[in-house]
Amino acid sequence: MHDAKHSTDRQARRIRSFVRREGRLTPGQQKALDALWPQYGLVAEQDMDLAAAFGRWAPLTLEIGFGNGDSLAEMATREPDNNFVGIEVHRPGVGHLLSEIKRRELTNVRIFCHDAIEVLNRSISDDCLERVLLFFPDPWPKRKHHKRRIVQPNLIRLLAHKLKHGGRFHMATDWRHYAEHMMAVMEASDLFTNVAGRGHYSPRPVYRPVTKFEQRGRRLGHGVWDLIFQRT
Repeated sequence: MHDAKHSTDRQARRIRSFVRREGRLTPGQQKALDALWPQYGLVAEQDMDLAAAFGRWAPLTLEIGFGNGDSLAEMATREPDNNFVGIEVHRPGVGHLLSEIKRRELTNVRIFCHDAIEVLNRSISDDCLERVLLFFPDPWPKRKHHKRRIVQPNLIRLLAHKLKHGGRFHMATDWRHYAEHMMAVMEASDLFTNVAGRGHYSPRPVYRPVTKFEQRGRRLGHGVWDLIFQRT
């Protein structure tokens, strides 16, 4: 009983990397959630059979925090032979992605609307992922909030279990200080190697779409840093 209580206390104290500042759903997003979630939505259950959820086995990519889902929908369109699982806690983004799935007639996307760490722990089997994508996560720029950044040693160890050997963890950010933080955390781990060479950022691979937000930032002179690390 004593150990169980302390385990519960630790879970209660776990720092989340997001805040549920959800905007209002548009009528179209609500309609997509009502009509399409039963087909494409996943509930975070223990030891899920994701191949059964897709009705096929295929190489599996997981995107953490897909935002409005445009990039995920574009990647799934370009790579029909791969399966894609997206995780996002904000329902307007989920509704938008569901609308894109219908518009593009995609069959290779499934969605969790849940905390990413809990999904990884409960529903993703070890050694099953080819890629994990983390594009433009909340940088939590204030020093007092740095502990909320999702790229931390605990996440890296967890992803090492979920990725196949040789699988890749691809991060992108438009905040230089967060890029430096990501680099430091990743290169402190002996579970991954930097594809671009130690201390180097990667050029944007062709599979990562350039978002409208990113295009606007580039016009304003903002940088973007991609980091790609391979599971050893």
